[in-house]
Amino acid sequence: MIASGGGATDDVLPSADVGFDPGWSPDGKAIVLTLNVAGDPPMTPSGPGIAIADLQTKKVSLLQGAARLFSPRWSPDGRYIAAVTDDTWKLELFDRVTQKWSELSAMPTGYPSWSHDGKYLYFNTTLVDDPAFFRIRISDRKLERLVSLKGLRSFEGEFGEWTGLAPDDSLLLLRDTSSQEIYALSWQAP
Repeated sequence: MIASGGGATDDVLPSADVGFDPGWSPDGKAIVLTLNVAGDPPMTPSGPGIAIADLQTKKVSLLQGAARLFSPRWSPDGRYIAAVTDDTWKLELFDRVTQKWSELSAMPTGYPSWSHDGKYLYFNTTLVDDPAFFRIRISDRKLERLVSLKGLRSFEGEFGEWTGLAPDDSLLLLRDTSSQEIYALSWQAP
């Protein structure tokens, strides 16, 4: 880490081989991330799993039962941590009060994102024949298919097709127009 105004760097996890997909706790005092062995990709966790790093004490606490999970996302109220199984076929939820995991959905899952009020968890299913964007209500686990992504030329990166949420919880995605379309711009200086 480095202060926003610059200065010296501070290694958050000096003893960790590799940490993937970090996310801030709502109070900004901790980071949740997936710990792996160096050289292993994030979707094949080989390390101890999901951990929470306390930024003040430098203590790292592993989440029980999270060895085969990745892509952790902390809920806005701090109570829950969502994560995806290493085969990307399940979305799991860790309740920090009960210290237990529960299954939210059993379908290919990518890029979970919490709604800003913490009532919903959004995710995509881009690695299937009929890709879509979903949300699941945490209170009753109701799953809703929001929009089809079929036929959309999304940008596909190393870890699939990214989706996320804007500050008003509207859908964000990356469209690929790189080599398929050519534009000409005419600009005249004033």
